[in-house]
Amino acid sequence: MNPVTELIKNLADQHGRSRHNLLPILQGVVEQEKYLSEFSMTEIARELDLPAAEVYGTATFYSFLEHKKMGKYIIRVCKTITCSMKGKNQIILAIEDMLKINAGETTPDGNFSLLQTNCLGFCHKAPAMLINNEIYTELTPEKVREILSTYLKKKGESNDN
Repeated sequence: MNPVTELIKNLADQHGRSRHNLLPILQGVVEQEKYLSEFSMTEIARELDLPAAEVYGTATFYSFLEHKKMGKYIIRVCKTITCSMKGKNQIILAIEDMLKINAGETTPDGNFSLLQTNCLGFCHKAPAMLINNEIYTELTPEKVREILSTYLKKKGESNDN
């Protein structure tokens, strides 16, 4: 059995196979696979006996359910008006300059993806970004360069990932 098919079957066994279990199953696949491939969405539809369009519609509605392959580290920069007013554009430029990618892209080595996202819930400490599950607030271009340097160093230390 394909590993993704097995993962989906296990998630369905764990959560159940009704329509209201779709979101936790989608989240479980993203947690393990880092994104929802067309194949995985089709398999979820088959396992839950749902139309593939319904699975795809749900998957693409939520911004944290990626449906294209992402890097090991997903950098999400808040794009709300508060973060924009507090310097979000300079933060994006600093990241783009350091990683040599634009928003919406992944580095060629597959380590970093840069995305802009809706509110992260830290408007009182804007601008904010999330790297995987780690939140960073009150950012400046200098602070961003320091943060990314630590992630680049981690990458260099662990060549097995």
